[in-house]
Amino acid sequence: MSLLETSLWEGKIYVNGWREGGNGAADSIEPATGDVLGRYGVASVEDVQEAAAAAAAAQKEWAARKPEERAAVLRRAGQLWEEHAEEVQSWLVRESGGIGPKAGLETHIAANECYEASALPSLPAGDVLTTNENRWSFARRRPVGVVSVIAPFNFPLILSIRAVAPALALGNAVLLKPDPRTAVCGGVTLMRIFEEAGLPAGLLSLLPGGADIGAAVVEAPEVRVIAFTGSTAAGRKIGESAARNLKRVHLELGGNNAMIVLPGADLAKAASAAAFGSFMHQGQICMTTGRHIVHEDIYEDYVAALAEKANNLPVGDPKTGTVAIGPIIDEHQLKRIDSIVQDAVSAGARLAAGGTNNGPFYQPTVLADLDPANTAWKDEIFGPVAPVTKFSTIDEAVDLANNNEYGLSLSILGDVGLAMQIADRVDSGKVHINEQTVSDEANSPFGGTKNSGNGSRIGGHQANMESFTELQWLTVRPDIAKYPF
Repeated sequence: MSLLETSLWEGKIYVNGWREGGNGAADSIEPATGDVLGRYGVASVEDVQEAAAAAAAAQKEWAARKPEERAAVLRRAGQLWEEHAEEVQSWLVRESGGIGPKAGLETHIAANECYEASALPSLPAGDVLTTNENRWSFARRRPVGVVSVIAPFNFPLILSIRAVAPALALGNAVLLKPDPRTAVCGGVTLMRIFEEAGLPAGLLSLLPGGADIGAAVVEAPEVRVIAFTGSTAAGRKIGESAARNLKRVHLELGGNNAMIVLPGADLAKAASAAAFGSFMHQGQICMTTGRHIVHEDIYEDYVAALAEKANNLPVGDPKTGTVAIGPIIDEHQLKRIDSIVQDAVSAGARLAAGGTNNGPFYQPTVLADLDPANTAWKDEIFGPVAPVTKFSTIDEAVDLANNNEYGLSLSILGDVGLAMQIADRVDSGKVHINEQTVSDEANSPFGGTKNSGNGSRIGGHQANMESFTELQWLTVRPDIAKYPF
C-alpha cells in the first residue's frame, strides 16, 4: 500500500487516529488546472480542544522515553521521506504548484530535518552551575509540553517539518495546522510519515482549517509554544494572542529581500542568481529577491540581462516537467500581483519584461527605474516580479537595503572584501555573499529582524533547544538544609 493511499486519510483529520473532522471535508485544488485532487478533513474548534488534551496526556510518557527511542523514530521518519519521495513530490507538484526540482528539494530537506532532529535527544540537557551554598546546582532543559505549528502554502513540507521534527525529538507533542490550500502535501504527508515511523498516538495531530482553527491551536491552554510561518499581519495577531496568554511564540514572517549588485560583478552570473532569487516558485517565497539594488555602471546591462532571463523562462503546468515557472497559488494572489505591477507602471516604473498572465500563470516580470516610494519596491509582492533600481555610492546602497520594514535575507554580489563591509552595516537575519537570497539548511538558524519576525530562530541544535525546551533550575543537597525558623 502506498504512503498516501486515499482510503486511509481522505476526508479525515488525525486526532488519536484518522477520523472525520468536525467541520466536514474540503477539496484539494490543483492551482494549475483547477482540478480536484482529493478531499481532506477539516477540523472544528472542538477537535482542537480534544487534540490538545490528548497531546498533553501523551507528551509526559513520550518525554520520559529513553533518548535513543525518540531518536529512532526521527531516524525512521527520515528514511521514510527518502523511500516515499517520488509519491510525496507528485503531491507537492500538483497541490502547491511547484516544479519538480522544488518538490525534490522539499523531500530532501524533510529527510535532513528528521536526521538532524534525531541528534537532539542525546545532546547535553543543561549545565552544572557554581553555587555559594552547600549543594549541587543545575540548569536543565525540559520539554515545553505541547507545541502548535502553523505552516503556509508556499513550502508546505519544509515549513512544517522544520518545527515538527525538533519539537517531537525534544520530547514535546505537536498540533499541526497546515494551510488549507496545501493540506495534503503539507499535512497528511507528515502525519502518515510519523504514523509509519512508529510515533505513539496523541503526539501529533493534524488539524486543517481556517482562521478559527489557527486561533484555537494558539489559545488552547495546553499549548505553551507556537511556531508560526506566514504573513506579518497574521503573525501580529498570533503574537498578540500569545502575549495575552503568556505563551512563547516564534514568528517567521514576510520579507522584501534586497540583492546588492556591486560594480565589477560578473553580469551573466549576477543575472542568473537574480532570476533564480526572484522567480523561483513564482516568487512565492519569504526569502524571494524582492529588491535589486544595482550599481549605476552596470545598471542598464543588468536590467537587459535579467529581462532576457525572464522572457526565456518556460511557464506552465509543472506536472509536465518542462517548465521553470508554475501557477500562482490562487486567483486572489494572482490579482494582487498584477495590481501591484500595473500600479507600479502607472507610477512611473519601466516594464522591462512580463507584466501579463495566461490563466493562473504569471509571466516573470522585471520592473526598472523604481522610485523607493513605489508600492512594488516597498511591499512584499509574493509573485515572480523583480523590481530594480540603481545606486551610486556604497552608502546609498546600504541605505536602500535598510530602508524597508523587513529584514529577513539579503544578498551581495561582487567583491568579497567590499561585501563583508556591507554585511556589517545591514539589518538582516541572513546575509549571503555571492549567492541569491533564497537559502535554507536544516542545521542553520533561520529567522529575521524588524517585521520579518520576532528574533526567534528555528534550525540548528542551539536554536531548536532554545525554541522547544524550558530551562529549569534544580538544586540538590545531601541532607535537609538547616533554617533559622
